[in-house]
Amino acid sequence: MRPLARTFAVAVALIVVPQAGLPALADPAEPAPPAVRDFGNGPERNEVAAGTPGEASALRGAPSEERPYGWSHDRGYPRRTRLPLPPENPADASIKLGLVPYHGIAPKLNDLQWRGDRVSAEIIGSSAQGRDLYLVTVTAPESAAQAREQARIRERIENDPAAAARDRKLARTYKAPIFVNGNIHGNEWEGADAALRTIEQLATSTDPAVTDLLKRTRLYFNVTANPDGRVNNARQNGAGFDLNRDFVTASQPEVRAMRQIMIDTQPVAMLDLHGYVNGTLIEPTTPPHGANYEYDLFITNTYANGLGMEAAVNGLGYTPAKDGVEPAQIPFRDSAEGWDDWPPIFTPQYAPFHGAVAAHTVEIPLRVNGSVYDQTPAEELRRRSAVNTDVAAAAIRATYGFVRSRHDRLIADQIEVFRRGAAGEPSKPVPLGIVPGFGPEDVYTTTFPRAYVIPAGSGQRSATAAARLVDHLIANDVRVERARSSFRSGGRTYPAGSYVVDMRQPKRGLANVMLEPGADISPRVDAMYDISGWSHALLWGATVEPVSSLRAGTVPVKVAAPTGSVPRAPGPLALRVGDAKEVRALNDLLAQGVAVTWNGGTAIVPASARHAATTVAEHHGVAFTPAGGHAGTSSGAEAGTSAGPGAGAPLGQVRIAAAASADELFTLRELGFPVTPVSTAVLNAGFDWSGIDVLYVSSGLSHAALNPAARTALEAFLAGGGVITRGQTGARFNTDAGLLTATTVPGRGDANGVVRTVSSGGPVGGGSPAHSFVYSPLWFTGLGPDVTVEQSYAADGPLVSGHWRPDAQGAGGPDAARGQAAVVSGRDERGAAVVLFGTEPMFRNHPKGLFAQVARALYWSSSVTGATVTTP
Repeated sequence: MRPLARTFAVAVALIVVPQAGLPALADPAEPAPPAVRDFGNGPERNEVAAGTPGEASALRGAPSEERPYGWSHDRGYPRRTRLPLPPENPADASIKLGLVPYHGIAPKLNDLQWRGDRVSAEIIGSSAQGRDLYLVTVTAPESAAQAREQARIRERIENDPAAAARDRKLARTYKAPIFVNGNIHGNEWEGADAALRTIEQLATSTDPAVTDLLKRTRLYFNVTANPDGRVNNARQNGAGFDLNRDFVTASQPEVRAMRQIMIDTQPVAMLDLHGYVNGTLIEPTTPPHGANYEYDLFITNTYANGLGMEAAVNGLGYTPAKDGVEPAQIPFRDSAEGWDDWPPIFTPQYAPFHGAVAAHTVEIPLRVNGSVYDQTPAEELRRRSAVNTDVAAAAIRATYGFVRSRHDRLIADQIEVFRRGAAGEPSKPVPLGIVPGFGPEDVYTTTFPRAYVIPAGSGQRSATAAARLVDHLIANDVRVERARSSFRSGGRTYPAGSYVVDMRQPKRGLANVMLEPGADISPRVDAMYDISGWSHALLWGATVEPVSSLRAGTVPVKVAAPTGSVPRAPGPLALRVGDAKEVRALNDLLAQGVAVTWNGGTAIVPASARHAATTVAEHHGVAFTPAGGHAGTSSGAEAGTSAGPGAGAPLGQVRIAAAASADELFTLRELGFPVTPVSTAVLNAGFDWSGIDVLYVSSGLSHAALNPAARTALEAFLAGGGVITRGQTGARFNTDAGLLTATTVPGRGDANGVVRTVSSGGPVGGGSPAHSFVYSPLWFTGLGPDVTVEQSYAADGPLVSGHWRPDAQGAGGPDAARGQAAVVSGRDERGAAVVLFGTEPMFRNHPKGLFAQVARALYWSSSVTGATVTTP
């Protein structure tokens, strides 16, 4: 483990040469105090219910439709776009801080576009609540031909990096791209204002240094990445998501827009402007370091730019005594652990996979959000925001100065990232001392397979899930191919039509970080900033196999092959519900009033609904099979083990009352369930249970805090309704409401990752994947005689990847969870059908392959109680 503060000396190679008109980089200041995480915004895994009726933060039901977006390579610069003006909103939270309100951004950008020839503004999408997202490009004028030439160079760098590396003229011609991302957390405002200030300064400056800068670079500004949060004084977007946790999932429209910016612009350097850590926190980070980066190139450039930003921020002259501003700090140098770049969920940890060789989170110093926003006089808030804007602007200036002075090397290093990937070179260990203080604790590597294969045919768990994963990889600019004929690898024959991800590709790091199982890093560090495990291969429902050799005839894939089908044979149809898209298809049928029966994890659709089934099969890519002789996978009459066509319990729309976090509400709605948010306050105010079939509890509902009338109404519901719970809040509700007999055992609170599981053939566990996801894991002991174990933690492990240690007393570790019940079900004495989850099957909308497990719990819980017996 590194010392809390490192001593360092700046090598000549790391010094940025001062340029006229641009910030000079002074010698770095003495090491600052260690980075301290700001928990003022609350826990990252929300145990407070998301917006409910009657609360100001009520969520919208579904994400807004995105605008079509594609980067134009055929238009020159400037691109003068008349941005539509949003209506003025006097309630915009940024006004109190003296900052530019969202409705003031478009007029300012319109004005700047017409004041000169350096600024172009475009709409690249819309937020969850429908606000426009603005991308601003600042560069010297280019003809259409010059713009096409820049596009050709960019494509050569990615697609033929070996030849690009040999081209000595390339760097002289190419404009190095810089990406500045502002305000991704909505109530960390000032990054947007610093971007606007910088845009105006660059647009109007007559300094020859600026003219030279804009001839050699393009600067791209995503002015406010989260306009919903900016307006609403919220960290999250309008759907309740922390956008800076969503990059490998891309569930939110704002993140998909940012992803496309990075793919299309291929920046060599990027900044993500945040708040609030005092003194200003400037990445690079502490260990553990992401193992799929070309980290020798990344740390060399990121540390050098970090030192330059530190000098620029400290050079503003703000002091602790006069302004309350501490000197800047760099976690890599100043801290031991706890501010890492391990997960690729953050913007600066995602950008390197698209070629950024210097990428930073910058946390500006003076807090103005949370309780400070409400309790501090406006004059003081405006003083703080002015300081924060200065600091963020200094970081931007230092970065474009760094890129200007290191232009050719940054381009060469980006080329080298892609060249190593295309050549299939092994993961390169970073030499110790490559930058001052880089020690053994900083070295993380991975092993790249020759390829990944997503098999076609009967061995595939779900063709629907495979298609979703393939389309997601392609959307992230990962290259996917399809086998023209069968081929062999590792002693196995893969059928024609199998998908192949050849790891000899420029962005192999991104392919690998999504498809590898990941690593258990528990022994190496004690503290992590956020999640430590994820795996699209293990959590998205598709079969993904690494192979060590590849000899296959393949063709490139632009979109996954269609997977929807309905058999020609007449008669009723069966839809096995094992994937999120199958859930959505079934809910679409139920919403149309189709008379479906539920049979052991399979929906039986009458022959009369064939046309409707054909429509949803095509739309969602799901495959129906003949229902004749269908047998469920579960035991017991409720599951229908040997039922024939049409057997099972009647199933209608499952109407849910959910005391849940935002990601769970979003996922349930995305799956097509009608959801009404509730909380303790909502139930105490008098809640009409007549339109509800199942109560889902994970956050914000305390049985002990219900008033007598609310408890009476709840008891009446429980006589014929279902209950699904997740996490500590849900488990406590189960105990307090006297539902299932089970003792909840908590694991270490910050434990998270991918775990091995063993599922039963029960109505919920049957058909579940062999892996699940946990965050603050739970397990259940002391089970009553009527409680069924649906899923257990595997005896081997169970942690596959992530971070899970015992607590200080030696309890709550993964060894204690081995073989323990992770998901249980049963009927309570009142008749309620109850399922308890100790896992996290809907965490941040990420583990797509687990969503169907939740849906099966909902369908079973409603059908066996008879709660849903009517259709609309």
